[in-house]
Amino acid sequence: MKKYLFLAVLLLTSLLASAQYKLEKANKLYDEMAYTAAAEAYEDYVKGANPTTSTRMRIADTYYYINRFTDAVKWYEKGKADKLDDDHFNRYIQSLRCLKQYDKADELLAAKLGKSKKPELLQNFLKQKKQLDSINKYGSVYTIDTLSINSRKSDFGTAFYRDKVVYSSAKDTAHLGGRVYKWNEQPFLDLYVAERDTITGALVNEQKFMPKSHTRYHNASVAFAPDGQTIYYSTNTVKKRDRLNNASNGTNNLRINRATISGEELINEMVLPFCNIKYSVAHPALTEDGKWLIFTSDMQGGFGETDLYAVAISDDGTYGKPVNLGEQVNTAGKEMFPFVRGNRLYFSSNGHYGLGGLDIYMCTLSDDIKVSEPVNLGAPVNSNRDDFAYIINGENTFGYFSSNREGGKGDDDIYYFTRKEEPSCLHTLTGIVTDATSKKPIEGVTIKVGDAYGNVVGTGDVTTDTEGRYIVEEVPCNLYIMAGAFKKGYSTDTEDVTAPGAPSGEVKIDFQLVKYDNLITKENNVAKIKINPIYFDFDKYDITPQGAQELDKVVYVMQQFPDIVIKIESHTDSRGSDDYNMELSQNRANATYNYIMAKGINAGRIESVKGYGETILLNHCSNNVPCTDEEHQLNRRSDFIIVSGGQ
Repeated sequence: MKKYLFLAVLLLTSLLASAQYKLEKANKLYDEMAYTAAAEAYEDYVKGANPTTSTRMRIADTYYYINRFTDAVKWYEKGKADKLDDDHFNRYIQSLRCLKQYDKADELLAAKLGKSKKPELLQNFLKQKKQLDSINKYGSVYTIDTLSINSRKSDFGTAFYRDKVVYSSAKDTAHLGGRVYKWNEQPFLDLYVAERDTITGALVNEQKFMPKSHTRYHNASVAFAPDGQTIYYSTNTVKKRDRLNNASNGTNNLRINRATISGEELINEMVLPFCNIKYSVAHPALTEDGKWLIFTSDMQGGFGETDLYAVAISDDGTYGKPVNLGEQVNTAGKEMFPFVRGNRLYFSSNGHYGLGGLDIYMCTLSDDIKVSEPVNLGAPVNSNRDDFAYIINGENTFGYFSSNREGGKGDDDIYYFTRKEEPSCLHTLTGIVTDATSKKPIEGVTIKVGDAYGNVVGTGDVTTDTEGRYIVEEVPCNLYIMAGAFKKGYSTDTEDVTAPGAPSGEVKIDFQLVKYDNLITKENNVAKIKINPIYFDFDKYDITPQGAQELDKVVYVMQQFPDIVIKIESHTDSRGSDDYNMELSQNRANATYNYIMAKGINAGRIESVKGYGETILLNHCSNNVPCTDEEHQLNRRSDFIIVSGGQ
């Protein structure tokens, strides 16, 4: 018996040692960012093991990094959505979007943001979702085509160079003796230059760009200064004899080099002074005047995984201190691949609301590098996978971007797009703004009109006259527009319409606003949202259809006046025991709170949720006092008291 017991213990010890060895092997590959090999190693490990939460998240991340999103979702869900940290939660949401599970992703994200202490995050999410839904609903100004120049490997990152196009590719399988990049097991990237067919946009007659100046590793993401002779490009950090120069944690980071084009080679090469072995600096882009360089970096002090930064370039060629473009653009996720055309900054992000993976966004850029709120370019430029490296010509009629979407030829592919010309047909937008209660015109209301991309439409903001009338001229025909009426102390009213086609004429949109004072009531100097009594079924706290109708009024007020903070109070009549009524009122208060949260209101805007039972009666109907049902009903109430905000 002892012999068999010894053999069993020996076998168990052997199995545990084998599992530990497999885990250590997988973790080592993961730490080396050899994710393709790490996935195979983890699959071997989990056959006979029960992974810890930490290992489960590593397995999920491994699949996420190599675009195996079905497997990634399976492992993220083993960690439970409400228990994931921010980084893993964001990757989980991105994986769902990449699988086109948009409703589930939106529901989970809205619930998480609703619990945040920053109410603006949920508002921004809802605003970006509405904007993207509008673009996709009413069609796009883009037409896209794939290019025959794409290979089975990665091809991406185009840049205009004189009358040609420079791009990056891993198509040279003989590069570096056939050695591959461990992350995706593809060859290292080289730069190529191709002629551009001006009719079809096709890239033809490609050849390596400045091959004598390539490093042995990645050479990618170029930008050219206005003089046409100065080039910026991303490459691995290397030392003498072109050997990788890794950080102390073993990571080889990217850096940006600057050089001068001289014939078929690069001279006067230098590493930009703010590059550092400890972090990556990549994806250079220049403003059209050449005074600012915008780039991607994961340096410390940013908002997320990678951020966009800008650095001033002096007339003598020296550089200022890099400045983060701020949280208007940068998120907890990745912002990458900037490109500037005129006063517009295009970039890719997986942190803003999108269709999945990296989406392409546009914002305006001022001379002092202040940015506006980004706008998603929508489909077909964006897809449920990574879409990035967008460039467009000076006339805004054609350009290129890169994507690893389904239906491509290889991993990352280059796509050509054309953009429809702006319509010459113009309408005049007119209307009147009235008070929804009194029906009287309202003077001094600001009317704003924009398109789905956030651009101001027509002659700009106007205000209503004494008769509540407004006029916005030069509104393009066949354009989807979003118009809104705004005045302090009133609700807002918005209308989304598509302007008619030719001929030019008048488009009429009227607005009705509700005065704040008509939405509240005051009792003993306490302001409350005005609603009818909310009725619950006897001995129940489920929200009835009648109760939902009244609670929607509370939601409406909070949506229209986003600075309002309330507290919820629930009361019962005196029938039943004191303890029972206290518990019942708390359950009813919680039910109203949950209903409001489900409508997208931020939890930080509700100061407290409390049931008072029968402790605050409004009449004489206390315990054992004979009262009619109507008198008892007066005490059964829910109040939504305004603590701050409004007006």
